[in-house]
Amino acid sequence: MKQRFNNKSRPAVFLDRDGTINIEKEYLNKIEDWEWIPGAIEAIQLINQMGLLAIVVTNQAGIARGYYSEDAVHKLHIQVDRLLEEKGAHIDAYYYCPHHPNFGEQKICECRKPNPGMLLAAKEDFNIDFSKSFLIGDKLIDVQAAEKVGVTPILVTTGYGKQDRVLLTSKCAVEKTILEAAKRILKYE
Repeated sequence: MKQRFNNKSRPAVFLDRDGTINIEKEYLNKIEDWEWIPGAIEAIQLINQMGLLAIVVTNQAGIARGYYSEDAVHKLHIQVDRLLEEKGAHIDAYYYCPHHPNFGEQKICECRKPNPGMLLAAKEDFNIDFSKSFLIGDKLIDVQAAEKVGVTPILVTTGYGKQDRVLLTSKCAVEKTILEAAKRILKYE
């Protein structure tokens, strides 16, 4: 779902997917394997209520590795949207990187985090104000992608967050879960 907003820029909350919204499972691509991080739905509801765009940015190396197709990713996201809709929440858009530096035909890209390509694409599509936006993720690469474009990162200690927390070199905020991160953003409003 892509929508352009006229002239007026809007803030967004970029959300990493695996390990942030859903329980980290290697190469997740089927809804029957999907498990929400506790509080994730409530966090997305809160982001929606704040009037912020909720945009997923996710590396999907399983495509380049040949584990699943781009169509499988689209189908999974449609099913996630249905689950969220039942709870009165929504994701405004999904951006994913299908590349991997060691697999597939395209070894170099600008979209694979820590590169900010997915964020830049979303900015173009939605006229996003990076200076008022946030990225919630569980990996150092999420923090790095955000910092490259002036988006405020928040590291969560779900997924890989506990181990990546020790790698932080910046004064990045750290929260236990996506819900706690969303509550932190609410304090900025």
